[in-house]
Amino acid sequence: MKRAPSAWFPFLDWFPMNREGIRADIVAGVTVALILVPQAMAYALLAGLPVIYGLYAALIPVVVASLWGSLRQLHTGPTAILSLMSAAALVPLASPGSEDFIELSIMLALLVGILRLVLGLLRLGLIVNFLSHPVVIGFTNAAALIIGLSQLNKLIGVPMPRSDAFLLDVWVVLQQLASIHWPTMGFAIAAFGIIFFLQKKAPRLPAVLIAIAVTTLTSYLTGFERLQQAPIAAIESSQVQAQIERFREIQVQIKTQASRITQLQTELARLQAEADTEATQLALIDARAGIDRSQAVVSMLRAEQHRLRVALHQIDLVRAEDGMGQALYSYARSAPEGEPVGVGHWRIGGVEGDQVLLTGGGEVVGRVPPGLPDFRMPMLDWHLLLQLLPAALVMALLGFMEATSISKAIAAKTKQRVDTNKELIGQGLANIVGSFFQAYTVSGSFSRSAIAAHAGARTGLFAIISAIGVLLVILFLTDWLYHLPQAVLAVIIMFAVFSLIRIRVLIQAWRVNRLDALVGIATFVATLLMAPALANGILVGIALTVMLYLFRNMRPRAEVLGWQQDGSLGGIDTHGLAPISRNYVVLRFDGSLNFVNVAYFEDALLQSLARFPEARALLVIGNGINDIDVTGEEKIRALAGQLKEMGVTLYFSSLKRQVRQVFDGDGLVAVIPAEHIFKTKEQALRELHACYG
Repeated sequence: MKRAPSAWFPFLDWFPMNREGIRADIVAGVTVALILVPQAMAYALLAGLPVIYGLYAALIPVVVASLWGSLRQLHTGPTAILSLMSAAALVPLASPGSEDFIELSIMLALLVGILRLVLGLLRLGLIVNFLSHPVVIGFTNAAALIIGLSQLNKLIGVPMPRSDAFLLDVWVVLQQLASIHWPTMGFAIAAFGIIFFLQKKAPRLPAVLIAIAVTTLTSYLTGFERLQQAPIAAIESSQVQAQIERFREIQVQIKTQASRITQLQTELARLQAEADTEATQLALIDARAGIDRSQAVVSMLRAEQHRLRVALHQIDLVRAEDGMGQALYSYARSAPEGEPVGVGHWRIGGVEGDQVLLTGGGEVVGRVPPGLPDFRMPMLDWHLLLQLLPAALVMALLGFMEATSISKAIAAKTKQRVDTNKELIGQGLANIVGSFFQAYTVSGSFSRSAIAAHAGARTGLFAIISAIGVLLVILFLTDWLYHLPQAVLAVIIMFAVFSLIRIRVLIQAWRVNRLDALVGIATFVATLLMAPALANGILVGIALTVMLYLFRNMRPRAEVLGWQQDGSLGGIDTHGLAPISRNYVVLRFDGSLNFVNVAYFEDALLQSLARFPEARALLVIGNGINDIDVTGEEKIRALAGQLKEMGVTLYFSSLKRQVRQVFDGDGLVAVIPAEHIFKTKEQALRELHACYG
């Protein structure tokens, strides 16, 4: 059958457009752009990238997803959770913000895009059902809390280590509360106040953009950022000089080990392509061992580097001059008497070569390079691709689930039909094409899509309009972003993610089904404990969901029935009823008969007969049996023979057609004849009462 052109080019369904629809899309696009620009910059920092890469991710991917997606109001671009997951997946492999880290972020986007595209082309959108609602809620709550806490250091102006234990990193930040940089804290409070006030009192105004404009202008006018470079010898304390030298040595050693890892991975790929000989196998073992050793060394060096960074940052220095007019920096306690605390004081922000980077103010975004992203082939490292595959798969599924959830919520109001497989294709293409234009992983955004729908967006044209807004910022406004305090971006992130925390849903789940709620709580705890490896947290949730599903299928409901006062059947144990008869047992079994639960089915039958030893017949009401596999068929045949030896006849009633077809086959008809299988339970009960009393 020939497919319509819109099946391949979904954007053709936008046409014909009318003037009213175009006007609505323009208004929605401009509204979303006012949110998209600050969010994109903030989420880039969350992903460990310079802010410009957030703007790149809000450009080409937005256009591609809008053209090939299913829902017209869905807005694609950087999101908080996937930004954090991207950083968490790559931190063990490279230093955030470095060239290698940027290349890996783009490669991860390509991998996520390929996975989504393949799932969409194979029409496997239903695979997202592996992410049960409690798992998603538990993970989202934990991820939102982690994202918010990850910005804590930027609010108070202290360094935060990035280790394999996120909660310990947060503890390190809390231990530095005595070193709060109050101007930084002031900008954070001001941004929070502006956004909160405007959202409450003037919701039509772009609160986030106004907060950025006010704080950036204030930062520029007050000289919030104060930076100086000085040679290491300008630090008077020999102890501090030794710490700085060690910090510099660690930087060099990390680069050396990273280069060695790259060489070994290249050698490993070459050896894997060669013929399988004993020498090749030995070389492969050596290469893998060398990679493991270098990665372990890098991990230890980074841990020491983080400790030194915190220690150096806590040193308060003041600037003076020697007799020859050369700058010297000494401990603040040796400053001239009467000098106000904090005036002319400096802290060590980093080391570049033989120069110490000294900061006397707060952190700002800094220089944002103008110009459009270049078209460039993403880096492809097959060894690293395989290493990133588990995280990429979780990101692909979780991002798709985000997009699907908001799509269905909006579609319920707009009466659109959401094609999940088409959405997978659109999201996949957005990441693939975006990776060729230096974009990191993107997905559908809850907040921006909701804003677009509320603003009256009619087609995906609104998303293209929002991307044009980002384009204008990249081309003409990057210089204005230099003095934007990073604390303000941290506040923007917190506003975005804390709205994702939903405790009531878990409380409601607890009231409905405590086992499901426990899975959600376990996912929440596991995600927190395993952070920053967020993918592991959701994998734990998926594993628990599968285990709970198997447990429920292994032990479906099976109960002996009796008569209730209204004449209906009910469980004798559940309702405290007397059995229908002592001469025959009526058992309800609410589960499919397969290899998972046939042992439980056998136990249920034998235990019910043990409770009523006088019984000479057993009726299984099977309207809850949806299917039966080979193992189930074999077990029923064996049970029928076993019960016959015990002097008990086995009957069935209310079987569904697909199950009855199995019973009518050659395997079972010999042990359970057709006259022992009844169409309805009422017919079966009349027959058993007549035969057994």
